[in-house]
Amino acid sequence: MSKVRVAGFGISLDGFSAGIEQRLDDPLGKRGPELFQWFFHTKTFCAMHGKEGGSIDVDDAFARQAMENFGAFILGRNMFGPVRGPWQDDSWKGWWGPNPPYHAPTFVLTHYEREPLVMEGGTTFYFVSGGIEEALRLAKKAASDKDVKIGGGVSTVRQYLQAGLIDSLHFALAPVALGQGEALLAGLDLPAMGFSVAEHKATEHATHVVLEKLRI
Repeated sequence: MSKVRVAGFGISLDGFSAGIEQRLDDPLGKRGPELFQWFFHTKTFCAMHGKEGGSIDVDDAFARQAMENFGAFILGRNMFGPVRGPWQDDSWKGWWGPNPPYHAPTFVLTHYEREPLVMEGGTTFYFVSGGIEEALRLAKKAASDKDVKIGGGVSTVRQYLQAGLIDSLHFALAPVALGQGEALLAGLDLPAMGFSVAEHKATEHATHVVLEKLRI
């Protein structure tokens, strides 16, 4: 059975999953890249950027799983780019260049309508102004029997968690404290939502924790 998953999501020791002051030249915000040191050295990351090399280890196994078996993705607007307010034109096409890493239908949450954006490699961005449940309905239809990934950012993951719409969570707990940023789990009771730890493995760069939701 297909699942709605969060996977490869970095989180600091003090609970933040993004830094402050996201900008065009700093898409993860101040110190945000520190949350993903576990990812940047992997073979999976290098391959996503058309490069050879990278480690093949526990971090890479989790990185690979974080991109496998997804038939559709959902992103918040901030995850797609720094543009705010109504779309002035179609010039902004995401952070990733002409060939984004998704290679599947990708649904972007927004309050403002925009025509679909077809990119190289099988990625088409669809801009959904009807809310999180509408985006999930469209994503599930597009994904067929594959999983749907809630790709972020923090606000988007929190909205789907609060609505009880996520089945599986993989957090990469980085050995850093950010002090400030966007808190992922503040005020959320994961056990009450039905989640329990199914797997955990530690590496030099992160502690990987997978939580699964009991299906009734």
